[in-house]
Formats: sequence, C-alpha cells, structure tokens
Amino acid sequence: MGQGALLTRMNRAVPPTHAAAVRPAQRNGHAGSWREKHRLVLPIHAPGMRIGLFGGTFDPAHAAHRAASLLAMNRIGLDRVWWLVTPGNPLKDTSGLAPLSARTVAAQALAHHPRIDVTDLEAQLRTRYTYQTVSYLVRACPRVHFVWIMGADNLRAFHRWQRWREIAGLVPIAVVDRLGPSLYATASAAGQALASVRIPEWAARSLPQRRPPVWIYLHGLKSPLSSTALRAARALRQV
Repeated sequence: MGQGALLTRMNRAVPPTHAAAVRPAQRNGHAGSWREKHRLVLPIHAPGMRIGLFGGTFDPAHAAHRAASLLAMNRIGLDRVWWLVTPGNPLKDTSGLAPLSARTVAAQALAHHPRIDVTDLEAQLRTRYTYQTVSYLVRACPRVHFVWIMGADNLRAFHRWQRWREIAGLVPIAVVDRLGPSLYATASAAGQALASVRIPEWAARSLPQRRPPVWIYLHGLKSPLSSTALRAARALRQV
C-alpha cells in the first residue's frame, strides 16, 4: 500500500464524540453481546493531549521500559504514556507468559510515575493485533494526538506485524534506540519502506501534530535490558 492510500484511509470520518468511558470498537463489522453490554474506561486523556502508546507483554517490565517512556516523553513533549500490557504477542511463543493480572500489577509498580498509565486495554477490547487497538483508539479519541512508541528491535520486525503499513498510516511512530538493534533497525524492511517519512531528531516535538505516516528515531538510551532475556533467566532459576 502506497503513502497516498495510507493518507486516504486516515481521512475517513471518525466519531465526533469524546469521553473517558467509550464503547469498544466493532471488529469485522459485528458487535458481540459482550461489546454491547460493556463500556471501557480509558486512562487519563483529553482533547489536545499528546499521548504515547507503548505496547508489549511486559514479562517482566524492566527499567528500560521506563527509561524509554521517559525519553520519549521528554524529547517529544508527551503529556502521558500508556503502557498497553497485551495478553500475548502473536509473533512469539506465549505459553510461558505470567498471568496478565500479575504482569499489569508488576508494571504499575515498576512504572511508578504520575504520567505513565498501565492498562490491560487490549484484554478489555479483546483485540489481538496492534492495528485493531490503535484503530479503535484513534476513532474513540479523535482529538487526542497519539504516538506509537517502540524499541529499535521492534522496528526490525515491524514488517511482520499484521497490517503494519496501516498502523504507520494511523499514528506517528517514535522508535527508541537500543543497544545492538540500532545497528540494523533502520536498514530493516520497514525502516527502508518508511525511510521517506522519517523526520530528524531536532523536529521531535512536532511529531505528535504531524500527519502520519511519519516517524522518528530517538538516540540515547542504549539499554541492554530485554524482557526475553529476563524471562529466560527466570526460567533457569525455576529449573
């Protein structure tokens, strides 16, 4: 899908209303009984706010998650960052994941910041893919400026995400540097495909107001911490 098609998709009408409690988005054109009976309460948001969306299993949450959030918050000028603790990653083996409730509680304790909100929104929405979640949010909160935050390691695999080009067409993206992956992330399939819409770091504060597709690479974190490595170490201790 070309950039023009992505921008056309973004011009489709979205609901004009805004509220903290919102109805879950329909998926595949049908709303099940669960969706008809429940309303969601989203983390703090308001028209005009600049909010970062940081998704992951957070199994476990670690200091680099917090550092990446604060880096993006400061460089981009975000009002808040939402940690979207997902039930599972479709691209990874989730058989050994800790329970969602335990991961959410642990992430809240680790985040410990007045402007970082930890939520199990995807479980409430019953969405499986990032595209579904982001698509819902931009329609439910049309006057909020969302920014998707990801580590450089995720940019390397971004082309494997379901409807990844359309994700890029929904919200600006901030890629945070990581030790190792930064050497090849921008040369990845997605990095090359989106190279023409990358903006320089000095323009970081303009990112939330820019019309997607647009993204930025934020240098400076270089953390070696990895949830995958921490899970492996935890498994060894349990043997």
